[in-house]
Amino acid sequence: MGEILFQIKDVKKVLLILTVLTVLQGTAIILQARWLAEAVTRLFNGETLQRILIVVFCFLAAFIIRHLIKLIMTRVIDRFAAQTTSSLKKEAVSKLFALGPRYSAKSGTGNLVTLLIDGVKQFRLYLELFLPKLTGMLFIAPLVFVYVWTLDVTSAIILSLTLPILIGFLILLGLAAKKKADKQWHTHRVLSNHFVDSLRGLETLKYLGLSGKHAGSMKEVSEKYRKSTMSTLRVAFLSSFALDFFTMLGIATVAVFLGLRLVEGEISLLPALTILILSPEFFLPVRELGNDYHATLDGQEAGRRLLDMIQTPDFKEESGAIPEWSDKDLLTVQHLSVNHDIERKALQNVSFSIKGKQKVGIIGESGSGKSTLIDVLGGFLEGSEGRIELSGQELTHLKHDEWQKQLFYIPQHPHLFHDTLANNIRFYNLDASLQEVERAAEAAGLRKVIDQLPNGLNELIGEGGRELSGGQAQRIALARAFLEDRSILLLDEPTAQLDVETEYEIKKKILPLLEDKLVFIATHRLHWMMDMDLILLLEKGKLVEVGSHEELMSRRGSYYQMVCLQVEGVS
Repeated sequence: MGEILFQIKDVKKVLLILTVLTVLQGTAIILQARWLAEAVTRLFNGETLQRILIVVFCFLAAFIIRHLIKLIMTRVIDRFAAQTTSSLKKEAVSKLFALGPRYSAKSGTGNLVTLLIDGVKQFRLYLELFLPKLTGMLFIAPLVFVYVWTLDVTSAIILSLTLPILIGFLILLGLAAKKKADKQWHTHRVLSNHFVDSLRGLETLKYLGLSGKHAGSMKEVSEKYRKSTMSTLRVAFLSSFALDFFTMLGIATVAVFLGLRLVEGEISLLPALTILILSPEFFLPVRELGNDYHATLDGQEAGRRLLDMIQTPDFKEESGAIPEWSDKDLLTVQHLSVNHDIERKALQNVSFSIKGKQKVGIIGESGSGKSTLIDVLGGFLEGSEGRIELSGQELTHLKHDEWQKQLFYIPQHPHLFHDTLANNIRFYNLDASLQEVERAAEAAGLRKVIDQLPNGLNELIGEGGRELSGGQAQRIALARAFLEDRSILLLDEPTAQLDVETEYEIKKKILPLLEDKLVFIATHRLHWMMDMDLILLLEKGKLVEVGSHEELMSRRGSYYQMVCLQVEGVS
């Protein structure tokens, strides 16, 4: 985590501030111990309290200064941790948008939700605890050691021999705890993914009579997480015991030698008492770092994953202005290929041209490359070969702000946030008025749904709110599109999970939305093709046929055979 830590913005500046404050705090600790030992020694020698008032006040001043410095350090690190985690969260979310839905699907929604909610909090805790304890160990312990050396070499040698043993056990137990924490984090992510997927498919599981069986699976995953957590805690407790044991052993050894030498008259009371007071302060930074190390293991792992995601290679935006799509514009894709791996190409040598505002159907069997082509057109994916020409500009990909701002993407599974129905509809347009939201909801066929909800548009939906069906979720996605009214639409299997009756009902609402726009709809439902101006037929990543429904039917090729097979299946 050390190398990644120094990639965080302003961390060196904060470490410098903490170093200066830590040195001042170390000086205050030494002066506090010195004046306390002097006050006790002078009282032991029979002096009155009035004669040592100056020493007592000096001790109190050092004590107050020490804790004031600690308060300032806490404020500094709290502000830095809050700003850093907020910035990282924004960067991570922006990166997710840049990487697109394919990355989210690959990483798992549960993983990303856990990372961006729990992981960010844990990383903030790590920064708040680890950085001040690190500077304390690096500077307070050496300052105390040097001062003890000036008072008594024997005591300094005892401290120097004890500390490496303490650090050695800290490293060994820390490595064991890290291994346990990594396993626990993995189990936590599995549990999160499992839980999110279960919530999404709860209705289906219930209808299929598998909810009881799935509850057993959920219990099994939860039990694994419980065992992993308890195993990590055992290692953490063992580490804390080892740190406390060797710390007490070191302090006791120093005390015994000081006591024997004090009796023999080899050392006076003042330096002996000062060393005895400073001995716990010598070990304290290491103990605190060791104890907090286990409390921040999840934060370290979360921070590493956040930074890894932010640093995930992404293709850069193309330069050049892209105008609003119009009837005169031309999109040309030439020899486009997309590699998923060395042995398999998702798309191979795909070429086509689209002029103006047309409705383009992308069809093919599962795995033929439909979603991949949608991702390329949305600017979420870059082709490994080929080029794209857009409005006279030659591009290698479509990741361009001016292009993507014209797009509206309706996925197969629209996400509903834990918020009101109105806010879910206005998700992409937060400034939309309630009247505009109502018009969009009406256009998407949500009137009956709104009338059935007790609070209408103010009803809470999403996770933890009212459960909606797949068809209702699709209607909300349509309402978002009606509210945005963008010039380019991308639809990836928008009705694949719906029954035929619901699909046809939603189709009636979708078709008016497609007018006067450039539309790409990827689907294996051929009835959509009757309303398309152009059809792209993909087979195993290759574009095998291009044309309108009438043209392709007259050719009696692959498209004609697909239509015949579907008609036979229906009949």
